[in-house]
Amino acid sequence: MSDRLFDLKNDRRFSVYLYRAGFGFWLLYIVMGARFMHDLVAYRTDCAVFSFFLMVLALSASMYYDYYHHPAEFEQKKKWLIAMYLVLAGLIYVFILRKEPLNLAELLPRF
Repeated sequence: MSDRLFDLKNDRRFSVYLYRAGFGFWLLYIVMGARFMHDLVAYRTDCAVFSFFLMVLALSASMYYDYYHHPAEFEQKKKWLIAMYLVLAGLIYVFILRKEPLNLAELLPRF
């Protein structure tokens, strides 16, 4: 049964599992904001970025299936995938690779 799980060309299950895992990490991100999870609040941003990463990976796997079986859906999803990769790259840079904290005063113009 699981021998065809990684057959992305003919089976959608892997992308569905990735979507579910990404949604699960998004829910975990929300729960980590609660008071009783205060010990894990340091991992909250990492959980959010990993959730977004899993969602982008799921969209990529889904697009591989759609390329062969649903070309019209593939063309529509292609534009979203490019935008999501750019957002993911920005999130990884801002929250993981950047050494100093993000200063919103630098980004927003003064009125």
